[in-house]
Formats: sequence, structure tokens, C-alpha cells
Amino acid sequence: MESLSPVERLEILEIHERLSGFGTTSMPVGACRSVIESQIEGEFTGWDGETIFKLSNGQIWEQTSYSYTYHYAYMPEVIIYPSGGYCNLKVEGLDDTITVRRLR
Repeated sequence: MESLSPVERLEILEIHERLSGFGTTSMPVGACRSVIESQIEGEFTGWDGETIFKLSNGQIWEQTSYSYTYHYAYMPEVIIYPSGGYCNLKVEGLDDTITVRRLR
């Protein structure tokens, strides 16, 4: 079995880091390591258990905890923050939070 050259080894490590999300400036899909502040794109009418949230920063998040809440707002501010190994989403004007995971 042939040994990898230093260049080949570096290329493999870079590919692995991109795929796993470590060592990059972007967050791995599904995770939140720090607080994210953005806005929900367009009209917001609450969540129903399977809600997808498209944010103005380009990220897309999916509701993972079951909860139903109706609330109308246009482009409300949203905060996503880590808590106990999960990502919580808080929408401006609502007291409730839900858990979410990042899709993109």
C-alpha cells in the first residue's frame, strides 16, 4: 500500500473538514453553536409541528418539537440559540420557544 503525499493528505483533510463542518467558518447543518439573529422572510403565521423557517440571512430551519402557535407578523425578528444540546427558536412578539434544526 502506497503512502499519501503531504499534498494528498492535506486535500483529504480539507474534504473531510468541509463535509463534517469542522474547521470551516460556516456552521454544520443541523447545529447552532452561537446565537443567530435574523428575520423570517415574508409573512409569519406561527408554527404547527412541521414548520420550515426561511430566514433573511439565507438559512433554513425546521421545527423539531411539536407545538402549535398562531401569530401573524410580517418579517419578525428571530433569535436561534443553543440550549442543552438543542437549538431553540424565539420569534419577536411570542413568549413560547421551539426547538429547531438547520437544514441549510
